[in-house]
Amino acid sequence: MLCTRCLHAEAAPDGVLCPGCATPTGFAAPPAGGTPRIWLRSPVGLGRATAILLGLAAAVDVFALGADFLMYDVTGDLVGGDTGAAVLDRADLADKLTAAAGSAQLLVMLACAVVFVLWLWRVRRNAEVFAPDGHDKARAWVIAGWVVPIASLWYPRRVVVDIWDASSTGDRPDGHALINIWWTLWLLSQTIGRALYTPFDVADTPQEIHDSVTQTMVADGLDLVAALLAAALVLRLTRMQDEKARQGPAVPVAV
Repeated sequence: MLCTRCLHAEAAPDGVLCPGCATPTGFAAPPAGGTPRIWLRSPVGLGRATAILLGLAAAVDVFALGADFLMYDVTGDLVGGDTGAAVLDRADLADKLTAAAGSAQLLVMLACAVVFVLWLWRVRRNAEVFAPDGHDKARAWVIAGWVVPIASLWYPRRVVVDIWDASSTGDRPDGHALINIWWTLWLLSQTIGRALYTPFDVADTPQEIHDSVTQTMVADGLDLVAALLAAALVLRLTRMQDEKARQGPAVPVAV
């Protein structure tokens, strides 16, 4: 007999579902009747790895904020005229922690970028199975959208919105509030946030460093919130696709 869910493949001898529809993970192999151009692949592993790296990025931002506070405090003492050995030791420690935080932020950001794009490519392919005609941008923009000038201001968001809508499990797509907040914070951290680091990079005197550290703390705070929102988005969208795949294809209603 035919599978009662997909009405395409033969059901297992001891059941009413075919092996594909009965797969526990919800992500089936290509149907036996032919090999499609793309098929569902689980995003769960990549999603978890991406969320972990984003969580690590947030932890590094917390470390950077701690270094910022130390730098702000010790430069305040130097500006006030305190040049004792203890203050100079704290200043040296603040320099080392700030440099370490900057290097760690760069390394973690690069790792996050690679794994995030791999995850985004996976969920985009799955979304094309769910809704082949539901995507405004070509699949190549999953990568190109982040590096092409001007387009990088809104193309990645458009790609994520289409994936989100295709992966929604209800009759209507879920709201885009999480996407919009995440994208707004991402743009702020990459534009205003990066600009806020500039005064600190060129500061030479204790007074200049003291005045510019407050801007650095704002920039690190933006990075922290953006990383947490990105992790929430990854986990939510990964769960949506897993749930949709477990539901299986819609069964036509008899007329």
